[in-house]
Amino acid sequence: MRRIHALWLVLPIILAACTPPPPTLGPDGQPLPRVYDISASDTGRIQFAILDSVNVLRQAGGRSALALNPQLNAAAATHARDMAVQNRPWHFGSDGSSPPERTARSGYPGQFRAELISETYETELETLAAWMEDPATREMILDPEARDLGFSWYQEPNGKLWWTMVLGGSGPQVIPDS
Repeated sequence: MRRIHALWLVLPIILAACTPPPPTLGPDGQPLPRVYDISASDTGRIQFAILDSVNVLRQAGGRSALALNPQLNAAAATHARDMAVQNRPWHFGSDGSSPPERTARSGYPGQFRAELISETYETELETLAAWMEDPATREMILDPEARDLGFSWYQEPNGKLWWTMVLGGSGPQVIPDS
């Protein structure tokens, strides 16, 4: 009988230990972002999750599916890291390069269509959702001329993510003279 009483006394303590802690709130009263830690082994999973998600959105919009392209992945990775080095989300490289120039430099044989960028603590799917909410970036993702997709990121030690998506299409690369 004592064991049952002891169990009833200890059970609330055990259950309290299983309850997750409340989120840490910032000065604005909103939960602070949690670090979305990405390892090198997550690369394929993340790139294909984005590709699948983009293709579902494109299919719903009556557009053709995109293919993941290694040259565009390389261009996206290079720019994501460069944005982190510059500490600003923008479309120009620290060497003055433009998105079409970086796409051509990566060896991509097709035509540059668009580059989407983000500086955030959000996951890849949260970032895609934010891009889809903005009419300009939504139009880029749903571009009927796009055929290929590159997607990559750079994560700082503090967890901040710099995401880059590059879209390419058929036709020769055309880079305007500087």
